[in-house]
Amino acid sequence: MDLKNPAATLLACRMCASFRSDPPAPREGLVPVKNAELFYREIGQGRPLLVIHGGPDFDHTYLLPDMDRLSAWYRLIYYDQRGRGKSRGELRLEEISIEQYLEDLEGLRNYLQLESMAILGHSWGGHVAMQYAIQHPDRVSHLVLMNTAPASFEDYRLVRQERLGRTAVHAEKLNALASSAEYEVGDPETVAAYYRIIFGTTIKRPEHLERLNLSWTQADILRGRAIEDRLMEGLYWSEGFTILPELKQLSNPTLVIHGDYDFIPVPCAARVAEAIPGARLAVLSDCGHFSYIESSEEVRQVIADFFAGV
Repeated sequence: MDLKNPAATLLACRMCASFRSDPPAPREGLVPVKNAELFYREIGQGRPLLVIHGGPDFDHTYLLPDMDRLSAWYRLIYYDQRGRGKSRGELRLEEISIEQYLEDLEGLRNYLQLESMAILGHSWGGHVAMQYAIQHPDRVSHLVLMNTAPASFEDYRLVRQERLGRTAVHAEKLNALASSAEYEVGDPETVAAYYRIIFGTTIKRPEHLERLNLSWTQADILRGRAIEDRLMEGLYWSEGFTILPELKQLSNPTLVIHGDYDFIPVPCAARVAEAIPGARLAVLSDCGHFSYIESSEEVRQVIADFFAGV
């Protein structure tokens, strides 16, 4: 217990007590945006905390059920990004861009009638959250970047180098999967097997890997690949790309949560934290890329301290 910060102690204790009970039933709906409808799911009560999923070829379901633990204290609002999960509308690749994603997020905020909101972005979702905060700083009350994707082309290269080093011992198996006809056409079992090997290099305990939802349809996989390729062309695949200078202009209270075993190297997260004035960096020990599963207690505690202290 933190006797020097009774507000944080009370918050943490109430969260832990609430966590032992079953969470309330979620509420779901669709938000109309340009040429699409975004699926959203909310659960819990209290401070609204909008959760942006990673990928960009994933949807929000890989965060469940573990992220729902935070619903003991927060009103969690998940959504599926354009073209993903249960969001509706014809996939128009010409409309897929980070700018459109930010417009979609602004449309979601308006629909939910939130003057400002706390945002939690995981992995790729962290990048979307940073870009949204840069464009709409007055709409973001708090920013939580969990295992965030990098903020520059140079750091993206570091991520690729780290992943290649970790997967070197699995290269033969990965190459066999990636070059197979099943993988090419998006066979769900083959693609899930590929990702289990990749994610197994950033999750230390097998039981945590088993908790990760890697269930997709063939259509999900093929759409996700097309979306990811489209987005990366204007971001990480562009030499010289960076948003670090823009992050220096932010004044939003920011928490950066990272694992010391994440395949996104800690220095990438540190550079984000250093760029945002006053940002706090919390590096979790023996934790990889899915900290909400691997270090759930520590994640709840650092988030509780963050909101109690700002």
